[in-house]
Amino acid sequence: MRALRIGIDIGGTFTDAALVDGETGAIRVVKVLTTPEDPARGFMTALERGLAEGQAGGPDVAAVVHATTVATNAIIEGKVARVGMLVTRGFRDILEIGRQIRSRLYDVHLQKPAPLVERRFSLEVTERLDHEGRVLTPLDLDEVRRASRRLRQDGVEAVVVCLLHSYLNPAHERAVAAVVREELPDAYLSVSSEVCPEYREYLRASTTAVNAAVMPIVSRYVDALETRLRALGATAPFYVMQSNGGVMTSASAKARPVYMVESGPAAGVIAAGAIAAPYGHRNVMSFDMGGTTAKVGLIQDGQLRLSTEIEVGAQAVTPLGEGRGGGYPVRTPVIDLVEVGAGGGSEAWIDAGGALRVGPRSAGARPGPACYGRGGVTPTITDANLVLGRLNPAFFLGGEMALDADAARRAIGERIAGPLALDPIAAAAGIVEIANAHMIGAMRLVSVQRGYDPRDFVLVAFGGAGPLHANALARELGIPAVLVPPNPGIATAIGMLMTDLRHEFVTTRRLRIDTLSPATLESLFADFVAEGEARLDRDGVPPADRRMLRSVDLRYHGQSFELPIAVPPGSLTDADVARLRAEFDAAHERAYGYAAPEDAVELVNVRLAAIGVTPRPRRAPLPDGGRDPLGALKATREVWFAEAGGWRKTNVFDRSKLLSGNLVAGPAIVEEHDASTLVHPGWEASVDQHGSLLIHAATTTPSPARPLP
Repeated sequence: MRALRIGIDIGGTFTDAALVDGETGAIRVVKVLTTPEDPARGFMTALERGLAEGQAGGPDVAAVVHATTVATNAIIEGKVARVGMLVTRGFRDILEIGRQIRSRLYDVHLQKPAPLVERRFSLEVTERLDHEGRVLTPLDLDEVRRASRRLRQDGVEAVVVCLLHSYLNPAHERAVAAVVREELPDAYLSVSSEVCPEYREYLRASTTAVNAAVMPIVSRYVDALETRLRALGATAPFYVMQSNGGVMTSASAKARPVYMVESGPAAGVIAAGAIAAPYGHRNVMSFDMGGTTAKVGLIQDGQLRLSTEIEVGAQAVTPLGEGRGGGYPVRTPVIDLVEVGAGGGSEAWIDAGGALRVGPRSAGARPGPACYGRGGVTPTITDANLVLGRLNPAFFLGGEMALDADAARRAIGERIAGPLALDPIAAAAGIVEIANAHMIGAMRLVSVQRGYDPRDFVLVAFGGAGPLHANALARELGIPAVLVPPNPGIATAIGMLMTDLRHEFVTTRRLRIDTLSPATLESLFADFVAEGEARLDRDGVPPADRRMLRSVDLRYHGQSFELPIAVPPGSLTDADVARLRAEFDAAHERAYGYAAPEDAVELVNVRLAAIGVTPRPRRAPLPDGGRDPLGALKATREVWFAEAGGWRKTNVFDRSKLLSGNLVAGPAIVEEHDASTLVHPGWEASVDQHGSLLIHAATTTPSPARPLP
C-alpha cells in the first residue's frame, strides 16, 4: 500500500486534485470541470481519475484535504437552514438592527441583506449578566423550555444561543444549550460562547447565526463525501481547509462551518509562502487567478497576515473600496485577502454609458467562455487571451479540451468590437488591460494601502490564468521577480497538503497593558494551551510536531478597533511585555500613518493557535541542462504585446522538458498541462532545480534561482 496524500479544491470553473506519494514525493495532478449542481460529483470524478491514472485505490489514501465554497455559496444563494435564536430579553432585534454600515452610501434604494434569523423565530429569555460576567438576573429555565418548544413547533433546523456578555461567563448559555438539546434533539445547535467568545454582541450574534445557517448544509455535504470515500475503500482522515490557513477535522467542520467560508483562497496563500520560502523570500505577494476570481494575499517577514473580520454573502464582487455592509459580518480569523471578479471566465460587457467593463459576472463552468464551445456567447478574459495568441487552442488542459478560436473572435467582434467600433484585436487587448487594472488595484490595496511597498516583495503566481498575467502586473508595480511553481493551475490543491492542523482559541479580556505583569499575561493563555494540547492529542499529533502561537489584540485606549500583535514563545519577561507596546506603536503607524506613544494601550483579546505540523511534499530535483532551453522548444507563433506595439514572433516551450539552469528569453510562452506562463519582451525566466520559473527583467539578470540549503 502507498501513502497518498490528496488535496482537492472545488472552484467556480474547475475542480483540482493533487495526489502526492508520501514515499517518493511524486505529484499527480487532475483538473476537471466543476459540477455546480452537485459539487461532490466533481470531487469524486477528480479523485477517482487521479487514483486510476496512478494505478492506486482507496486503501492507498493516507489523508484527504478539501477546500470548498459550499458554505459561502449557500449564503449567497439564500439556500440556508431555517434558524431560530434565543437571546437575552430586550435584544430580540439584534440582527435586524445590525450596524449602520452601507455598501453604497448614497443609494437611496439600497436594501440591506435580510437577517439569517427571521424575527418571528428570534425569541427572548429572561436573564442578564453585567459587563464583568456577574449575574444580575437569574436565568429562567422554564421560559427557555417554552421558547425551545415553540421553535420545535415552528420547524427550525438550527438554533442560535447568544446571550449578553456570555464571552465572560458562559454558564447561562450552557444551561440554555442543555435545554435546547433536550427539546430539539435533532436540531443543529450553535452557541456563541463556543463559536465566537468575543465582545461586541452584534458581531458575535452574526457569526453564530452564519454558523447555524450553514451547519445542516455543510454537515450533509461532508457526510455525503465521507460516505463516498468509504465506498471507495478510503478510510483515511478527511480534513477541511479553514479560512485561517489551517485544516480541521471533518467533525470540527460540521460543528463550526463558519471557520471554512474562505477555505479555498486561504490554501493558495499557504502554497505561495511554501513555494517562496526555500529561496529565502520572506516578503511574498500571492496571486491566484482562477476561472471566476483573482485573489491577492500578502506574507510579510515570513508571517501570514490574518484579519479577524470578514463579510460573507454579498451578491456580487463590488469595486475596490466599496461593498462593506453588503453581507453578513463574521468574526473569525481569516487570511487577509483581496478578491476581485477577474478570473479567466469573467465576462466582458458594455455598460449603459458605452464603456467596456470586465467582470464581476463569470461564465463559470457552464456554459463557460465562448471558446469552450458549450453554448457561451459572451466574451471572457480567456477568449481575449486566445484571440491575442497567448493560449494554444490545441493544448488547453494538455490537449484534453480543444478551444474554438473562431467562436472567441466572433463573441468579441459581435459583443464588444462592433458596438465600440474597434478592431477585434484592439478589443481583446482592451479586455486584458482592464482585467489587469482590476488586479493591480487589488495588489495595491493589499500592499500599498496596508503600508507595504510592492517592490520589496516577490510575486508568486498560480491558478489556471495567473502565470499568463503575472509578468505584466509585476512590470506595472515594479515587483522585481515573479515565481511560478510547476503545475500552477492546481497550486491551491497542492497548498492544502502544505497546511497544518490548526485550532483557534480567543477570549476577550480588557486590561491596560502598562499594568500587566508577565505572569498575568501567561495565565491568560494557560487554559487555551491545555485545551489545545487536548485537541491535538485527539488528532493524534506527536508532541514534537506541536506548536502554540500566542497573540493579543491591542488598541489605544478609547479606540474602537484593534491590531493583532504576536506574543513570543517561552516564559515572558518584563521586556517582552514592553516590546508588545513598541510593536503595537510600529504596527499602528504602518497601518494608519501615525502612532501615539503617549497614549495608554489596552489589551482587548487574547488568542492562541494550537498547531499540528504536517509534512510538506517535496519534488524530485531536475537534472542540470545548462542555459540553453532549445530542447524544450516546441513551436513559434505570433503573440500580441501592447508594449511592443503589436504582434511578435514568440517561442513556445514545453515546460515538462525544461531542465535546471535553463534560461528562457522573452517574448516566450511556457506551456504545461494546467497553465501557460507568458514572458514579456525584455524579461526572461530561469528554471530552478525543482522546476520553478523565476521571471525577472533581462537587464538585471541574476544567476539561475537555487533554493537555499
